[in-house]
Amino acid sequence: MSATLVQTTAEVRYLLRIGDASLVLGQRLSEWCGHGPILEEDIALTNVALDLIGQARLLLTAAGELEGRGRDEDRLAFLRAENDYLNPTLVELPNGDFARTVLRNLLFAAFQTQLWHGLSGSCHASLAAIAAKSAKETRYHLRHAADWTVRLGDGTDESGQRMRAALEYLWPYTSELFAPMPDDGATTASGFGVAWSTLRPAWESTVLPVLAQAQLSVPTQTQFLSTGSSGRHSEYMGHLLSELQYLQRTFPDRQW
Repeated sequence: MSATLVQTTAEVRYLLRIGDASLVLGQRLSEWCGHGPILEEDIALTNVALDLIGQARLLLTAAGELEGRGRDEDRLAFLRAENDYLNPTLVELPNGDFARTVLRNLLFAAFQTQLWHGLSGSCHASLAAIAAKSAKETRYHLRHAADWTVRLGDGTDESGQRMRAALEYLWPYTSELFAPMPDDGATTASGFGVAWSTLRPAWESTVLPVLAQAQLSVPTQTQFLSTGSSGRHSEYMGHLLSELQYLQRTFPDRQW
């Protein structure tokens, strides 16, 4: 019984890591609604946000069912403490300007593309189905972000400078996407998930050619490692959650 409990906990945490990443980035991108640089991009970013929120709903629902504690997608999304969220720090950082938003979308969509591919063969039928559905959405996210990365990076002096600044800011946070996690052994041995740490080569084969085409040089790697996936977040996470959770915490269990 003890071994089963440990395995289930590892699987729930795995689902939360993926679901929280989509939820938090979806919340961040929703902040662009009504503020996009042009109408078409305002709508495009909002659509990406909606896709991510949809992924989060499916993943958090699956996590709640597997957990068996009666927590549905809403309770997991809105009623957890900050250190119970397991998203990588990259997705909780402020949007910054359009260049930073576009580049973060590229970096994360390239990661998700590899993740969904690996999870399409999960032994957990629901997770495999979620991965298959999400992969179609993420292909669009990646193509959209890659097109804008090249357009801005190889564009005007100002757009190129903004993209270089965005890359310098965001690149250090990508290391967390591939940091080994304590639950990797349990989730990979069972065939439930893939270890994020194994996805870096495929991620680089997607990201680096786009950066090269955009005339962007990859910054020197440092020893810095963010820790959002372990529940230790940046200073920005609390502010994001205060907006995300406000309505549910003000009117708990209200039916709309």
